[in-house]
Amino acid sequence: MSYSSPTSFQLKHTIQAVQEKKLQELLQYLQQRSPFYKELFAAHHINVKQIGSIAGMAHIPTTTKEDLQQRNDDFLCVSRDKIIEYTSTSGTLGSPVTVALTENDLQRLAYNEYASFVCADGKATDVYQLMLTLDRQFMAGMAYYSGIRKLGAGIIRVGPGVPSLQWETIFRLQPTAIVGVPSFILKLIHYAAEQGIDINSSSVKKAICIGENIRNTDFSLNVLGKKITEAWKINLYSTYASTEMQTAFTECGAGKGGHHNPELVIAELLDENNRQVPPGVQGEVTITTLGVEAMPLLRYKTGDMCMFFEEPCSCGRNTIRLSPVIGRKKQMIKFKGTTLFAPALFDLLNGMEDVKDYVAEVYSNEIGTDEVMLHLLPVRYSEACDHKIRAYLQAKLRVTPHIKYITAEEMQGMQFPEAGRKAVKFIDRR
Repeated sequence: MSYSSPTSFQLKHTIQAVQEKKLQELLQYLQQRSPFYKELFAAHHINVKQIGSIAGMAHIPTTTKEDLQQRNDDFLCVSRDKIIEYTSTSGTLGSPVTVALTENDLQRLAYNEYASFVCADGKATDVYQLMLTLDRQFMAGMAYYSGIRKLGAGIIRVGPGVPSLQWETIFRLQPTAIVGVPSFILKLIHYAAEQGIDINSSSVKKAICIGENIRNTDFSLNVLGKKITEAWKINLYSTYASTEMQTAFTECGAGKGGHHNPELVIAELLDENNRQVPPGVQGEVTITTLGVEAMPLLRYKTGDMCMFFEEPCSCGRNTIRLSPVIGRKKQMIKFKGTTLFAPALFDLLNGMEDVKDYVAEVYSNEIGTDEVMLHLLPVRYSEACDHKIRAYLQAKLRVTPHIKYITAEEMQGMQFPEAGRKAVKFIDRR
């Protein structure tokens, strides 16, 4: 007897059935354990037993970052003696939020990153050099470490910064992969060029890129991605996640978007009226966590704007894929008639040969509209350089932001304020 492979439709139906079973378990759990959601269900007369499908979730109001900030403790579903780890968000969009994890949550987190590294062509024979912090309540660093351990691969915990130490460690311990922020990988390349290091003779063959886009929305490499791969012949894999969702969307070798792990999270992309957008249309990533014990979230709006695609991937996976983050909803800039998201502005600045580093600052003027100040570290300042930079921005943006040139020391102070754990590239003073 011969068996045919399941069709894409059959696989999607199976995925939906698994998710809906987990959703029903989650709703019952929240009704029993969550002070916040118990109150939400009562206020909106929601009978969780009557919501048996993903489509039925539309009757439940969304949860926002402000809800988490204002009522952090009311999201806890376990007693404090069950909490093993306290992590927190970076506070990029307001005050940080504490996200607590139980032992089961830590195991789930390890499985999530294990699946992510497998998706990014990871193998037990790999050795990963971690160029990021594992302290300061940073969930991602701990998650990468746990996932790589579960994969059975080697780990080198170097931490962020210090290009000289990174290169010394690469040539001494021979990692096959690095995990780091793309703009820092570019700094590694620049340092190597200055020191006469042949980067393509190193053992590193791939990079897991975190925290910044390396692709455009059509999945072609953006300026940052091109600058890395033109100098260093390595494979890049992008990953998107947030502390609150405790789940990652990671690229496979095809580089056509971050793959969804449907057993860990339900993903919706919603328009301004909280309706699901169709494939290829920009929407706000809204997640419902599955299998989280301490702080599960239901229809949580991340603030990140993406598109999704549902045709099967060439890697064989049939789950939806997310585009690179187009921008954060709260970081949209309306400047002199031009609407701009921070990642698009960063892409422009990354493409400027005369600019070594930058911080974009947005504030409101006296009439309440947005103003943009770019704090730039030039390669070499001159009047000709200033004119070239302004002309480039005018041509690309059709308007010229305010520009302030600063020193390397001032840039370091702006990007890494006290207690900061990742480089600040966008300051919103509105």
